[in-house]
Amino acid sequence: MHQIITPSSRGKDLSILLIFIAVVLTAPLWGSLIGAGYPDLLQKFAIFGLFAIGYNLLFGLTGYLSFGHAAFLGVGSYVTVWSFKLLSMNVIPAVMFAVVFSGIFALVIGFLSLRRSGIYFSILTLAFAQMSYNLAYSVLTPITNGETGLRVLRDDPRVIDNALGVTLEGSPLGDLFGITLTGYAGFYFCAAMLILGFWLSLKIFRSPFGMKLVAIKSNQTRMEYTGFNPRPYLLSAFVISGMYAGLAGSLMAITDPLAGAERMQWTASGEVVLMTILGGLGTLFGPILGAATIKYFENIFSAINLQVLENTFAFMPEWLGGIMVTITRPFVGEGWHLTLGVLFMLIIIFMPGGLIEGFRRLSRLFGGKKAASETPAAESEGGVK
Repeated sequence: MHQIITPSSRGKDLSILLIFIAVVLTAPLWGSLIGAGYPDLLQKFAIFGLFAIGYNLLFGLTGYLSFGHAAFLGVGSYVTVWSFKLLSMNVIPAVMFAVVFSGIFALVIGFLSLRRSGIYFSILTLAFAQMSYNLAYSVLTPITNGETGLRVLRDDPRVIDNALGVTLEGSPLGDLFGITLTGYAGFYFCAAMLILGFWLSLKIFRSPFGMKLVAIKSNQTRMEYTGFNPRPYLLSAFVISGMYAGLAGSLMAITDPLAGAERMQWTASGEVVLMTILGGLGTLFGPILGAATIKYFENIFSAINLQVLENTFAFMPEWLGGIMVTITRPFVGEGWHLTLGVLFMLIIIFMPGGLIEGFRRLSRLFGGKKAASETPAAESEGGVK
């Protein structure tokens, strides 16, 4: 059950972390090569990557499929905006409160939902998430401002800022000790949270706690027969995963000081499931890769309109260009979900392990026997199968 941590494994983990940090911090450079170097999209990569990392700790390690994680995303956003309104535009207390409140909310929902397993657990989490959405949309309008959404206003009390003599110039925006978190400053703050979340995920993967979660996924019944009680471990994983989601929701509100009930809809929960599976369930890098892929498709393919298609196929004869425009038009613009659906279907059919499995196959193909012989080590570095 316990994993032996050797100096070599610590060195490999440090190398993984340093490579990850380098990739994240240089994102504006390599992102510009694929048309994704602008701050708004990079912020989405970081925020949803963090959301997917946390979700993977539950679904990837334990096998418990939750359809309710959007509830924690919404809680994190609402708590952050209320922190901005009541206390300060400084993001530190906002993030801390968002993570704590999301963890408490996850503790309640997890305690009730984990009384069941399998599809019953999934339906329970979905029910709680929809209840939370409906409460935020209608019943709790004094707290959530209903369908309009909760915004930060200039005349909000902000007792800490007023006590310190901090004055606002322009629209209220989140700041880090005077640094306004917009543009690339906002991205690098989100990137720092992503790196911190990845480091914690790496520690959990390598810890005895993480190995117990994997054992629960492998054969929970057998573990119960030995006298092992898996519920405290499952509840801990659920709470940690919910706190990740709350942190992601907080970052959403920091980069755009608005919280709306739409963030708690079941579609947001379904999206993080797709991200995790698309990238590689139970792997370290897979969920981040899946989140970046989906957000890239959403922002790039959804921006392609009829005029762009006509210009793209202008080099062809007019009749052939018209056919190509007709064929491709349903897959871009508002129909970009069709492209995502086709991609997801192909990956599930041909690469059930997600994009990470695809990279491993390419490594074996081009690396020959050497890559094949190193596959077990690579899998141990990449995640849990």
